[in-house]
Amino acid sequence: MTISKARSGKAWLAGAALIALAASAGTAAAQPLTVVELFTSQGCSSCPPANANLIKVKDQPGVLALSFNVTYWDYLGWKDTFGRQEFTQRQVNYEPPLGHDGPFTPQVVVNGASDTVGVRPGEIEKLITTSHRGDGPQLSLAGGKISIGAGQAPGGHADIWLVRYNRGVVEVPVARGENTGRTLPHANVVHSLQRLGSWTGEAATLPLPAASGGLSTAVLVQSPGGGPILAAAAN
Repeated sequence: MTISKARSGKAWLAGAALIALAASAGTAAAQPLTVVELFTSQGCSSCPPANANLIKVKDQPGVLALSFNVTYWDYLGWKDTFGRQEFTQRQVNYEPPLGHDGPFTPQVVVNGASDTVGVRPGEIEKLITTSHRGDGPQLSLAGGKISIGAGQAPGGHADIWLVRYNRGVVEVPVARGENTGRTLPHANVVHSLQRLGSWTGEAATLPLPAASGGLSTAVLVQSPGGGPILAAAAN
């Protein structure tokens, strides 16, 4: 083989490798996110192990882990610094479809369709592995827009939720209540939850409100009333 032919062959192999890598990257990007929601409270003595378990899974590829701090344990002497009533209501909405009489902490809900007690790391991993959303719409966040592809909306419509969260781990010292004197780690703490509108099954584009305060953004397309999450995207 001549030098020119050898170089040509190497160039062809390099080009083929780049095409393969691009195809692989495109496949990875198309994989749906598994949404892992932890409902927790700084006033709950059973919650710190669940917080630690969420930290363990938050960086897994294809996982969107979110901490929703609830308010119903505030009466025990410590007002949760991240707690919001809308987060409590989100958990309450989940309970009837999941077969529970009422909310509890710590609870982990995966893809809005299955749940476990947050202190059981093996159960969380199992749900991440086995939970599937089916054929949800394509969802992307780019250029200041939310793009939702066409698909089937069970019951005719689904809610579009905007989630703002603090990516990473934050430590919170607790001065009163059941966790007095402890410093509790929290992963990917949600700061706001806003319903942007409905998706009816047709392709749609919505403006993506700008984030502030260094918060990260996630968008969920979800069946109403605490139903399954059909699609999720995060930036």
